[in-house]
Amino acid sequence: MLALTPGVAALGPEAVATIVADVRMHALFSQEDDPHGEHDMGTVNHAGQRLFWKIDYYDVNLEFGSPDPTDPTVTKRIMTIMLASEY
Repeated sequence: MLALTPGVAALGPEAVATIVADVRMHALFSQEDDPHGEHDMGTVNHAGQRLFWKIDYYDVNLEFGSPDPTDPTVTKRIMTIMLASEY
């Protein structure tokens, strides 16, 4: 599941498609944008703007954290993409 903040959505569908593609290609993780070394968050740049993305792991009802993020039968993953200015 993908969630976009209002600022990202306002960039329009072409920009969003490019941003999502950039996130999918993200391969360089640093202490700055992935402080826990879990490769579930990062940064990308688009048109001079810095964006953050983060994957969170919820239970299947999207109410609480997943009891086991490695088990897809009990986990729903949500990726959020936001402008750094929205943080």
